[in-house]
Amino acid sequence: MNILFEEDGAFRAGSVLSSTDASFQVELPSGKRAKVKAAHALLRFDAPSAAQLLEAARAEEQTIDLDFLWEAAPQDEFEFGVLARDYYGAGATPVQQAALLMRLHSAPVYFHRKGRGRYRPAPPEILRAALAAVERKRRQEELRQQYVDELAGGRAPATIAAQAIALLVKPDKASIEYKAVEQAANEQRTTPLRLLIATGAIASPYRWHVDSFTAQHFPRGTGFAADLPEPVVAGLADLPLADVTAFSIDDSATSEIDDALSVTAIDGAVMRVGIHIAAPALLLPRGGADGVEADRMDALASQRMSTVYAPGLKYTMLPPAWIAAFSLDEGREVPVLSLYVDVDRDTFAIRSTASRIERVRIAANLRHDRLDTIVTDAAMSSGTLDAPFATELAFLWRFSRALLARREAVRGRPEPLGRPDYSFELDGADEHARVSVKTRLRGAPLDLLVAELMILANSTWGKWLAERGAPAVYRSQSLGRVRMSTSPAPHEGIGVSHYAWSTSPLRRYVDLVNQRQLIAAVRGAPAPYAAGDADLFAIVSGFEAAYGAYAEFQQKMERYWGLRWLRQEGVRSIGATVIRGDVLRLAGLPFITRLPGLPELPRGQQIELAILGGDDVDLTLDARVQRVLTTAEPAAADIDEEVVEEALAAEADAQADANAAPAATPVEGDAAAPNGAHKDAASPGREDAAAPPDDSQ
Repeated sequence: MNILFEEDGAFRAGSVLSSTDASFQVELPSGKRAKVKAAHALLRFDAPSAAQLLEAARAEEQTIDLDFLWEAAPQDEFEFGVLARDYYGAGATPVQQAALLMRLHSAPVYFHRKGRGRYRPAPPEILRAALAAVERKRRQEELRQQYVDELAGGRAPATIAAQAIALLVKPDKASIEYKAVEQAANEQRTTPLRLLIATGAIASPYRWHVDSFTAQHFPRGTGFAADLPEPVVAGLADLPLADVTAFSIDDSATSEIDDALSVTAIDGAVMRVGIHIAAPALLLPRGGADGVEADRMDALASQRMSTVYAPGLKYTMLPPAWIAAFSLDEGREVPVLSLYVDVDRDTFAIRSTASRIERVRIAANLRHDRLDTIVTDAAMSSGTLDAPFATELAFLWRFSRALLARREAVRGRPEPLGRPDYSFELDGADEHARVSVKTRLRGAPLDLLVAELMILANSTWGKWLAERGAPAVYRSQSLGRVRMSTSPAPHEGIGVSHYAWSTSPLRRYVDLVNQRQLIAAVRGAPAPYAAGDADLFAIVSGFEAAYGAYAEFQQKMERYWGLRWLRQEGVRSIGATVIRGDVLRLAGLPFITRLPGLPELPRGQQIELAILGGDDVDLTLDARVQRVLTTAEPAAADIDEEVVEEALAAEADAQADANAAPAATPVEGDAAAPNGAHKDAASPGREDAAAPPDDSQ
């Protein structure tokens, strides 16, 4: 005797070797023996053989019309043998019974299983819905295969091209388009990102880096709504006009001029240094305290958190009209928050400080790129400086050097000055631009005096707010780790007891928040943010996440343009300096990378690399050591570790994108801050100041 039974959802047949009331000992066609419970035996038969029955039943199963079978089936629960006899007749053979059982079992849309060998036909309305779903799925599978075939042929279907970035950044993994890309990439032995670039769905690696960033952080676009409220500055015209001659120092491309300086002789012994900061908080109170329109503007700034800088790109925190209203442009009288520092003319000791809300007239916008070759240490020291505001600049330079010396005494080590920093300047748009490398020396006179005075303002105002018991967003550093919090703590990296970003309110939301606190303090009014304010904690968290992501984007784009520059200039070999292990910094470029397999060399060792190529997608450089030079660069010891970590994180993230195209994760750290942060540290490359000059791109 043979039996047909069900095991693990599949039908099997075998010859019975022995049996009891509870079970059968069965030999399968493969020769394997199995113990089958009697209750699991669905059909007992003598002929044909077990193997022949299965083969014949599978062939017969395909001849059974499901629609007819469903119509012919009893409306209630039934046993398959009953339907087999109704369908084939009273003499239904074992093969026919087995075939009908298999057909019932393979059609769960038509027949709902109720037990072993027992079924019930699906109700008509449920069957119609299920059949429609099956048909939709069939069409989807056909469409997916069509997409796969097109991708394999090197063409991107229009529907995939239209959502290519979203498929990688914020994918709907259940969508046909995503499944098609994933399947095609697997079949082509590549990654979804590289497949979409190769088929033209993503125009280029450049567009991937830029568009994936904006899709994540500016999903509604990088522009501003046309109906945003305009700043009404007429109401600020009654602010007192300061009796000073103020000037700013920035690069020519700077559009958000948020700080200016002045020097006034009080008497023969005292000079008054004015640090004048643009004051958008006068019209942007917390949470729109002055109405719905102000609330809308505050919400916009708090969403963006910072201006984004990268070579050739800038997405501002505030709309152009608001920047124009408060930017300290030449020839204008603008509202400012001023810090006045009375300085001993001979010793440069600070005698007193005072803060005021006022207007200042900006006499001039001085530009780094036009004056750096004129305003030199030698000219300052010799008193031969021939430049606008030469007397004021000379005094500020000497005062800044005194401030630097005091900070160095606290830090316990000198600031690394004199080493060049590099940034990119683009001539053209998008990836077709011609790129050049711009050099700027750390600690150049103009750079030094602006940075030191901004540190002075941030530390003075931070301390003042702390003394008044007004919370603020502080930055501190201990054991090499920089953090932001609402409580003050020393910043060991800079060498100050308090440090609260307050000098870039047009470009950073935390500066705008701190300016609100400062304005209230100047006016003797209650602070907008009280101790323990949940909104203040949320601002710190949100700013760190956004600022970290923006810094990583800048690093990625600098890597991209570094690779482009190497190809553009036909560079076949380049110098590099060992930072640590297999981590190198290329000579003449803001490019830090790993070189796997690099032999162990001391920190600062200079080597020469042979350039083999580079990948614009994962932003890696392919190179090998050509020779080890006999010289070392001692200044390599001064490289900020956070700069290194930011660069390596950007490299790793780009490689992860290239391999799997996941959504980017913000990277913590300060050192690779977006462009323009140099004003808030002593020179580019330290603390929050690793970026190129203000708005230089």
